[in-house]
Amino acid sequence: MDIRSLSAAQNYTSARPATLANPDHAGSAKGLRAPFTDFADTLRHSEQMAQSAMVGQADPHALVQALAQTELAVETAVVVRNKVVEAYQEVLRMPV
Repeated sequence: MDIRSLSAAQNYTSARPATLANPDHAGSAKGLRAPFTDFADTLRHSEQMAQSAMVGQADPHALVQALAQTELAVETAVVVRNKVVEAYQEVLRMPV
């Protein structure tokens, strides 16, 4: 057995899977993670506002504003998802 192939097999088994985040490269992960956390925070704030409005503790104007922000965030997420799906389909249509 060739020593180079043995070394390659050992390196392959010890390598980090491509789907896992790279802990050494946290800078770009923060840039990608921020929109998702903002989206989750918007949804969480709207839900809390709706719950407090049900018991009469929130201003109706603040509730409408929170719901409008949530609607805009969801519409934006849907548009981004659609663009990603379109790009993926375009890559699949490329000849090999």
